Amino acid sequence: MRLTLAEKLDTAVPFVFAAAAPPPRMDSETAGPGAIDANRMTALLVRVAAADRTAFAELYTHYGPRLRSYMRRLGADAGVAEDLAQEAMAVVWNKSRLFDPAKANANTWIFTIARNLRIDLIRRERRPKIDADDPALATPAPDSPEQAVITHRDTAAVRAILAELPPDQAAVIRMSFFEDRPHGAIAAALGVPLGTVKSRIRRAFIRFRKALGETQ
Repeated sequence: MRLTLAEKLDTAVPFVFAAAAPPPRMDSETAGPGAIDANRMTALLVRVAAADRTAFAELYTHYGPRLRSYMRRLGADAGVAEDLAQEAMAVVWNKSRLFDPAKANANTWIFTIARNLRIDLIRRERRPKIDADDPALATPAPDSPEQAVITHRDTAAVRAILAELPPDQAAVIRMSFFEDRPHGAIAAALGVPLGTVKSRIRRAFIRFRKALGETQ
C-alpha cells in the first residue's frame, strides 16, 4: 500500500549519510542570470529542522520533480521514482536536524539521501526475502526405520543383501531408497497397486533385518 507524503512525514525513516556521486547541480551553482538561490534552499532546510512546514512545502515544491527525474535517470520506473522521491522528502523532514550547512548545501544533502534510498532498493531487489514456508527449506524428516537400516549400514553389506532378494522386492528397494522415488511413482512405473509396493518393501526389510542380525 502506497503511503501519502503526509503519512510518511510522521514516520521516522532510517538514514545513513554515505559518499555520493555528484548530485544534479542547482541553477545557482552555475551562477547564471535569474538562477535559484542555493543559499535560500539551504536556509529553508535549516528552518525545516525547526519543524517549519511552510519551509518544507517550498523545498518539496522545488525538489519533488527534480528527485523524480533523478530517480528515472538512476533506472527507476515512474511509480518507483515517485515513491522514492516522496520517501526522500520524508527523510528530509524527519532527519533535517542532522543537516549541517557547514558541510554541505541543501542540494548535495537531499540528493545524497535520494541516491542512498535508490541503492538500498536495488540491494533489496537483488537479495529477495526468504520464504519461510518454502518446502525446500523444510527440516528433513527423520529416517524411517526402513531407511535407517540402509543408511546406517555399510554400503557393500546392504548391496550384498539386496542381491539375495527376490527380483520384485529388490526392484522396489532400489527405486525407493537408491532412486528416492515415492511409493506412488514406483507403483505407476511397475504397473502394480500401491499396496503391493508397500508389501514388497515390508517383506524385503524383514529379510534385511534378519541378515543384519536386528530385531524387528
